[in-house]
Amino acid sequence: MELLRKLRVRHDAHDPIRVGIIGCGQMGSGLAHAMSSVQGMRVSAIADVDTARAIATFVDLGYDRGDIVVTDTESVAAGALSAGRPIATSDGLLLARLERLEANVEATGVPEIGARVAYESIANRKPVIMLNVETDVTVGRYLSTLAREAGTVYTVASGDEPGVCKMLHEQAVLMGFEVVCLGKGKNNVIDYDATAESCAEEAASKDMNPKMLAAFKDGTKTMVEMVAVSNATGLVPDVPGMHGPDVDVQNLARVFIPTVDGGIFSQRGCVDYSTGPIAPGVFAIVYSDNPRIRKDMKFLTKVDGPYYLHFRPYHLCDLETPQSVAEAVLMGEVTVAPEGAHAEVVGVAKRAIRAGEKVAGIGGPDIFGRAFTRRQFVADRLVPLGIAEGGVAIRDIPKGSPLTEDSFAPDTTTFVAELRRRQEAMP
Repeated sequence: MELLRKLRVRHDAHDPIRVGIIGCGQMGSGLAHAMSSVQGMRVSAIADVDTARAIATFVDLGYDRGDIVVTDTESVAAGALSAGRPIATSDGLLLARLERLEANVEATGVPEIGARVAYESIANRKPVIMLNVETDVTVGRYLSTLAREAGTVYTVASGDEPGVCKMLHEQAVLMGFEVVCLGKGKNNVIDYDATAESCAEEAASKDMNPKMLAAFKDGTKTMVEMVAVSNATGLVPDVPGMHGPDVDVQNLARVFIPTVDGGIFSQRGCVDYSTGPIAPGVFAIVYSDNPRIRKDMKFLTKVDGPYYLHFRPYHLCDLETPQSVAEAVLMGEVTVAPEGAHAEVVGVAKRAIRAGEKVAGIGGPDIFGRAFTRRQFVADRLVPLGIAEGGVAIRDIPKGSPLTEDSFAPDTTTFVAELRRRQEAMP
């Protein structure tokens, strides 16, 4: 790759890649700061329902308040872009329509918004980079196909677990290994009862959205991330929700392997996670029975095999996302996107839900996400988490039970639900 050279050319020509960011929370604002330090790249527009957050981020980046154009009007925004002035807006779809923006990064974490922004960006042949993995596991296969047909790029971002796991997967396969497991570290045991209210104090201390923190604590984010990995690689959850044992780095290659060899898996080729002291690391457990590869690995790593650990002790989320932006715009490259339907994130009752009750979405008090194989999802007629918000229970749903088509009716009027119907109609 020659990303830095290509970016330097853009910088020297005073023609940086102009990027829009949708969602200015912890991830979006962090990305803006990272991107501002990259020569040849510029954050030109930020959309957030609270435009004050977008304005504050631009001010933090060194812009004078009077230079920031606050508008939801396309002609005004287009003029500001031409004049090189930053745009703050409450309308995320505006960024999809602005011709001079070369890429959008979606960072809201809301499936409905992510689906709309991605769809409109693709319709305008604008690369879209998703920090919103919740949208990807719901309708990413459809959006990825649509982007390829339109001659543009749809991709999940580098730096989040799916992007880093995909990197480990490709490296391992290109070295001649079989990938037995791709996994991540989770820095706490799942609390299935976590809500925005119960997480409010901790969220405030970390400058986080409490709903987002609740989604981390109740396991939803881990399920979302590893299902994205599954659909990009073909590796699957071994059991619903995965195993999630407490394992340290030294024992990963002893545990995340098939039961016949002393591990926990009933099959080869799984995604999983550990609550041991490995977060924020990600890992691949790989295998080779090739005598020469094993000889070389013994010489290079002092490990006998046939199972080996490839471990990256960090993933840096939004800080790594500029690489995906550069690859998408300058090279037309995808970091990670669904290659098939291998797993799903299903809505599960966080509390006893009574017939007739409407449920809130991710990070709320009503449901959390759990990973299932696509085969089980279809057989049990389960409901995707990403289209559950605003839906209504048809009958009483016990706490801990997955939402099914017999017990729950999603809101079919949403845009993400429409894209999900189109995805289900794909071959």
